[in-house]
Amino acid sequence: MGLMAVVIILSAIRSRERLSEVRHRLVDVQSESLQIAERFRHSISELGDALIRYRTTRDPQDWEAFQGAAGDLDAWIDRQKPRLNTPREKEIMLQIDRAYDVYRAEVAAVHDRMARDPGLSASMGVQAFAGVRAARERLGELGAALADAHRERINRLLADANESAARLGVLLLGSLALLLLFGTGFGVLAYRDLIAPLRVKLVESQALVERHEKLASLGMLAAGVAHEIRNPLTAIKATLYLQLKKADRESPERSDLRVVEREIVRLERIVNDFLCFARPSPPVLTPIAVAEPLFRVERLLRPVLEKRQVQLLVHPVPEGTARMDPEQIHQVLINLVQNSSESIKGTGRVTIGGRILERLVDGEPERVVLYEVTDTGGGIPPEVEKRLFDPFFSTKSAGTGLGLSIASRIVQNHGGDLEYQTQVGHGTTFGVRIPLAGMSGKRPLLPAGVS
Repeated sequence: MGLMAVVIILSAIRSRERLSEVRHRLVDVQSESLQIAERFRHSISELGDALIRYRTTRDPQDWEAFQGAAGDLDAWIDRQKPRLNTPREKEIMLQIDRAYDVYRAEVAAVHDRMARDPGLSASMGVQAFAGVRAARERLGELGAALADAHRERINRLLADANESAARLGVLLLGSLALLLLFGTGFGVLAYRDLIAPLRVKLVESQALVERHEKLASLGMLAAGVAHEIRNPLTAIKATLYLQLKKADRESPERSDLRVVEREIVRLERIVNDFLCFARPSPPVLTPIAVAEPLFRVERLLRPVLEKRQVQLLVHPVPEGTARMDPEQIHQVLINLVQNSSESIKGTGRVTIGGRILERLVDGEPERVVLYEVTDTGGGIPPEVEKRLFDPFFSTKSAGTGLGLSIASRIVQNHGGDLEYQTQVGHGTTFGVRIPLAGMSGKRPLLPAGVS
């Protein structure tokens, strides 16, 4: 019986290690291949925006901006070839390289025609840009093919994870039956000390796999929708710019155009939120004073909150420096302060501050800065609290439901934690913990939507 127990224990440990390995591979694949596919599609979209601007304005600076972005993308394509692992992904990237050369040649031909004929209409006909559009559509198809190849790779890993989870489940049930058969007392001990923890691990792993599958699809959908909206939005902005230049300053038409301009800005914010969610950027760590993000938030938001009769207080922050991405942490704190202020009905107060603390990570002490945002609002109802960090869930009519999802991923990609305490009718406190020394490397960068 002792030998059999040893065999069962070793098999269970091996299954647990296998499941953990698959989970880490899943995160690695999502944070590499997905970013390559989405970065390419985003870059092609930005090139199209730059070309539309030049076509509309004929400004040489817009042409230089297009050429610079085109050269950067060409170099980026060359750098990505060695990073792709599957033969299909590598073949698609080679096709992208060739198709991109065709695209640049078509654009250069159109530019030469515009240079030879300065009087050519800014709204050139369909025929002049037919070659550019065809080349761009081909690049779009290849970008979609690269994303499909990435999804196939994830599906293979998910199938592997599900198979490992199923084997572990069978092993656990078999282990329990055999151990109970040969000794009830030993079986109870084995269940308590070995099998029960492994069953918990199995449930957690299955939930993680399902969440990865769901959020990977949501991330792909968000990126695709955002790109499709962004292309016509850029053309509308360019046309609006020309109409604003023509309209008289005091005319009703100019006032109407300003309304359209404000709505376009709002749409751009929504699109940018979608892209941030679908295409997370790794933090660029820089040593900064721990108080700097709080002072930036105060300067930006105090005047806005005062107009709504919400007081913004800043508690003293101890001196010290921390390695973080100042823009990303600034974005997180702005989101938290805005959420806090919007939870206040009538007059109220939002307090921000920071403390330097110590925590244990893998048994070793680590110094962290804890930023806190506290409000005197109504707190978070239990039904909202359950879905607080879910992507696309929002209690605001104009919200995208991505603010806290993006904030949580930014903080975790810094090696930190985003936490909160709330009491209905009394208010909420959000805490952002960031290691002073920067990302320790013990956590992988999280892919889109995972927190």
